[in-house]
Amino acid sequence: MAFDFQSYIKKMKIKPSTRVSLKKFRTDFKDIKLSKSVGATILQDGIKKLARLQDKLYAHDEYSVLIVLQAMDAAGKDSVIKHVMSGLNPQGVKVTSFKVPTSAELDHDFFWRHYIALPSRGEIGIFNRSHYENVLVTKIHPEFILSEKLPKIKTLKDINDKFWEERYKQINRFEKNLAENGTIILKFFLHLSKGEQKKRFIERIDDPSKNWKFSMGDLKERERWDDYQEAYEQMITKTSTEYAPWYIVPADDKWFTRVAIAGIIDMEFQKLNFTYPEVTREQKAELLNAKRTLEREK
Repeated sequence: MAFDFQSYIKKMKIKPSTRVSLKKFRTDFKDIKLSKSVGATILQDGIKKLARLQDKLYAHDEYSVLIVLQAMDAAGKDSVIKHVMSGLNPQGVKVTSFKVPTSAELDHDFFWRHYIALPSRGEIGIFNRSHYENVLVTKIHPEFILSEKLPKIKTLKDINDKFWEERYKQINRFEKNLAENGTIILKFFLHLSKGEQKKRFIERIDDPSKNWKFSMGDLKERERWDDYQEAYEQMITKTSTEYAPWYIVPADDKWFTRVAIAGIIDMEFQKLNFTYPEVTREQKAELLNAKRTLEREK
């Protein structure tokens, strides 16, 4: 390859306390020379590595992995899940897509429905949208907060800057607790341009097999594009940490998004140096005895 792909994807990682301006991040990858065929090779290699990682993760049985995907509508979250995770054992992967909270969920704190969906030790969990909706959609539509029936939050005037600062802190505490108890957290913002979203919306309308993906509500949210961009900037700025980093990944080309995310996951897990558990001398002797027993069978 003509360039260092790993160094390129490292730049997508947001360091803690970095003030994020999404206008400074590309939504495409036109600043590098990478063909789709080479990208496909990188992706397949990444998928194989992920499969080996999953096997070691399960055998190790001490850590779990949480992958968070956030983006504007039509950015390709489902595509990432379908392609990047295609080589994994379904028994060890838990994908959860979060929709509008139910009345039962609203009777708990906003982490509750996410907490019960977390992966067990040895498993990989994927959140398609996540607890971050509570500082995104609710920030654009603060009236939704009133449905949470929070103490001291009676009117929209109560939902001020201090309220949002506290909510960011709650998220950081939540994720730190997970990390300290063995959950490895990787968060991806799929950075889509407004022009590419328009193109994909039209494709959904024109293609009968994709009509179900489009709703008139998508257009209403698109009208608040700038507000959402600002909400994402604040969210990433306030919640990218050493123990739960955000990555801003170009999303205008779906195949490149998949390649980048597979590469980032592989890069992060190489640092952990997972190995299969070593057996004791006594266990090894038992294995040899079991082998002899099996070999004596007729």
